[in-house]
Amino acid sequence: MRTKKIRVAITAGVGMFLLSGCFQGAETIEEIDMPEDIPIIDETEENMNESEETNSEENDVEETAETTERTLYVFDKDGVVAPIQIEIPKIEGAAAQTVQYLVKDGPVTELLPEGFAAVLPEKTEVLGTNVTEDGTLIVDLSAQFANYEAEDEIRILEAMTHTLTQFEQVENIKLRIDGEDIDEMPVNGTPIANGYSKKHGINIHMDEKPHLQHSELVTIFYPKQHEEMTYFVPVSTYIDRTEDVFEAKVQKLLENIPRELGVQDVFQQEVSLEKAPELNEGVLQLVFNEYIFNDDELPIIQKDVMETLVRSLVDGEEVQAIDVQVEQLDEIMDEDGNVYDTPVQLSDFQQMEKM
Repeated sequence: MRTKKIRVAITAGVGMFLLSGCFQGAETIEEIDMPEDIPIIDETEENMNESEETNSEENDVEETAETTERTLYVFDKDGVVAPIQIEIPKIEGAAAQTVQYLVKDGPVTELLPEGFAAVLPEKTEVLGTNVTEDGTLIVDLSAQFANYEAEDEIRILEAMTHTLTQFEQVENIKLRIDGEDIDEMPVNGTPIANGYSKKHGINIHMDEKPHLQHSELVTIFYPKQHEEMTYFVPVSTYIDRTEDVFEAKVQKLLENIPRELGVQDVFQQEVSLEKAPELNEGVLQLVFNEYIFNDDELPIIQKDVMETLVRSLVDGEEVQAIDVQVEQLDEIMDEDGNVYDTPVQLSDFQQMEKM
């Protein structure tokens, strides 16, 4: 099945909605004043040397003519947390601005496709943001932040965390309300005293109750269709620690489709790995049987199939690219006739930037 991919314009995201991707950004996070007992990254460090204060209207006006792409995690029509790429004014105070674009009836409202919604309650204001030396982004929000439904609490945390940890300096987030640290979320009491990070997962899907001592949480991506748009939904699931993590991720993609999230199954039923994945100098080799093809006559691997594999397996650290092969074949191609003659990277699907 071929799908048309477009980017949304205000206009990612892994690449990420990613109307075609979820990875995002080379922007800076600028700091505001905060209590002296909280360590702040040195002003001379790259990308961390500007104030997040919003009291310079003159600077804002001067910079709004320039825009930058940003990935925001929002709710799709099914209430699933989904990344979407938008284009917003490039101003000082990138982190604070990004949070403000997560507010309902805020500046993002007219920019979201029909059926998608911002995650933070109306009239929530960003009072300040600061990044500490350990990579914690402290976000100070107004009291209106507490005006959400209990069932949305975890999804709000996931959306904020995955939006803000795309900044390269940020490992986790902590929240304040009206300048006061909070140890738990204000509505349903989710503990957040130690902060919240991507390790907590997103859109968690469990086939069965995991044995936590023997399991680990991994995140993979499934394509999803909205009218003529395709975007990729991150789904966290548990795998056995004794399994090869790469093989386990592929098996989840092939066998455990979280259909309740409305995602697509782009693999034929008979497709399987012919051998264990091999990682060599950042390139992960995957050898499939012939059912990876969507055409009985031609060695064609759909772009959505390839992108699903790349987004799920390339992490930018251990795995830089994947090399998909089929036994006894020297050449495979996409549906447009482009030959996959080199390992496939995330940048083959989107422009990669550092945030």
